[in-house]
This record gives sequence, C-alpha cells and structure tokens, in this order.
Amino acid sequence: MSPLDEEISAYYETGEEARRLDTLARVEEARTHELIQRSFPPPPATVLDVGGGTGAYAFWLAERGYEVHLIDPIPVHVEQALERSRQAPRPLASAAIGDARDLDRPDDGVDAVLMLGPLYHLTERAERVRALVEARRVLRRGGALLAAAISRFAPAIDGLRKEYLLDPDFEAILERDLRDGQHRNPARRPGWFTTAYFHLPTELGPELTDAGFSEVEVLAVEGIAELLSDLEAWLDDAAHREVLLRTLGRLEREPSLLGATGHLAGIGRA
Repeated sequence: MSPLDEEISAYYETGEEARRLDTLARVEEARTHELIQRSFPPPPATVLDVGGGTGAYAFWLAERGYEVHLIDPIPVHVEQALERSRQAPRPLASAAIGDARDLDRPDDGVDAVLMLGPLYHLTERAERVRALVEARRVLRRGGALLAAAISRFAPAIDGLRKEYLLDPDFEAILERDLRDGQHRNPARRPGWFTTAYFHLPTELGPELTDAGFSEVEVLAVEGIAELLSDLEAWLDDAAHREVLLRTLGRLEREPSLLGATGHLAGIGRA
C-alpha cells in the first residue's frame, strides 16, 4: 500500500466519513435516492456498489428488492457491512474487499453500477477513466452507471458555511483546490477531508464518454441547497422538503449553477 493509500485508508478507518450524516448529507442522500430511482432498472436487478463503504446505499437498494454486491477497499467497511448484512431482513448478496480499477467480476454481469466514492480519491485522470472502464466492462448492454464526483467549488462553499476559511491554513488548501483540483490535508485536520480530486463540471462527462458510456449526463446533487441557512427546517417539514427537492431537480442541469454543489452525479449507459 502506498503512503497516499495509507492516508486515505486511515481517514476512513477513523469513522469520520461514516459520521458525516449532518444536515447537508441528508440532502445528498435524498437526491441520490432520486437519481438512482430515475436511472436504474427496477428490481429485481443486480447492482454492484463500488466503493460502497459500510452499505449506506447498498442496504437501501436491497430493501427495495435489488440483488446488491458491495465492494470497498477499506477492510473495516466490508466487515461492518457483512455484520449488518447478517442481521438485515434483506441481506446483501455479497460484500468483499476490492479496487474500483480492477473489479473481480465477470463481464456483462450486472444491471447497474453505483460508484459514489472511488472517483474522489483517484487523483489522476487516467486512473479515474480506468475505474470507469471497469464499470463499463461489468455492465450488461444498456446497464446504468451512477458515479459521483466532488465539485471543484465544494471546499469554498463548505469553508464559508463552516467558517474553515477563517483559518489561513484552510485558505492555503483552498487555493490549490481551485487551481488544479488536487486536495491535500497534510496535517490531517479533522473535517478537512483527505487526499482527493475535485472535478470541474466540464470534466466528469468526458471521463464517462472516454470510458465508453453513452447518453451521458452530469447533474448537480445538492445544488443550491448548500446556500440555505435554515436547511434543517426545510428538511424537517414534509411540505417544505418536497418543494426543496423539486426545485433542486429543476435546476440540476443548469450550466450556470452546475458547480455550485457539493457533489456532481455522472450518469451513463453501457
């Protein structure tokens, strides 16, 4: 394991990402559910959740009747997913340690691939395309991919919202984030993420296309929900939540707003 891989693994082994279900992550989850339901074939279909962590989306899919196979590079994530699966009414079909760039799966074997983490941490374009090519290989003809990327402008939004930018060290990190998308947190400050690549909205689509996907779309996930100071109140009220999600859906393709989001979703067909 390289020092870079060790740093990323150490970040996830702390459990910090698993505890990330704050107010903004509730929007991310709700919008991701919408995009999955819109782009994936209906159950029963086979889904490969690549970089699925402890199963946040895998178990949601399994509960809806999908056959879900989870792959993640972090051993503790796989252990936790397996333990949860043993107790779940609708368990996962499998959970195993694996690398998005070299999937231990047969060709044309799944109906959909969910890839919500790997592109964050493959800091070179060639490696990201390699992972996407692997996703394309394991998909049946017409199968769907939903891949997430972190927006180049997410740390600026997050830095203002959480006041990280009042710290000169974070501002220095942000300067590089905006310059070339290469995010580094050498002091491993909590809340400042780990080694990653942050996409421009114009970059994700061509990566999917170069990997052989068609009907490619790039959509904003959380979008301008990031700007709401009373976001939690909007989410806690059913009528407000419905209006919020409907509005985010209407703006998800708007080019002038596409970067103003925490995450971008790349959707393509095999």
